Amino acid sequence: MVNNTDFGIRLQKILDYYNISAAELSNQIKFNRSTISHLLSGRNKPSLDFVMRILQKYPEVELYWLLNGKGSFPSITKKSVSATRIEPILTSNKHLTNLTSHSISNADVDQIVIFFKDGTFKSYKN
Repeated sequence: MVNNTDFGIRLQKILDYYNISAAELSNQIKFNRSTISHLLSGRNKPSLDFVMRILQKYPEVELYWLLNGKGSFPSITKKSVSATRIEPILTSNKHLTNLTSHSISNADVDQIVIFFKDGTFKSYKN
């Protein structure tokens, strides 16, 4: 059974994690601001529609954690996603020796992206 007060605390954790206000959450999931306010204060229990919209909009939120506090939040940490390193594909550059340079005017260039060996990149827009 969902405890209203605890649900409100977990909902506040979601707002803090995404650094959004109750009004922004209302706009993002298209739900009444008053309903979100009542949920945060523990006055009302969440509807199935509300819970489903939260789960669809925020994939890090787990259903069992949201409803009864079991499990963890976030289920996918921001650090683990950003720390994932993609290894480069090692191929021969022999087939690239016949490339010729082309003269390109500044009007033709929209963006230049430089990729570094450590997996990072820098983007320059015109």
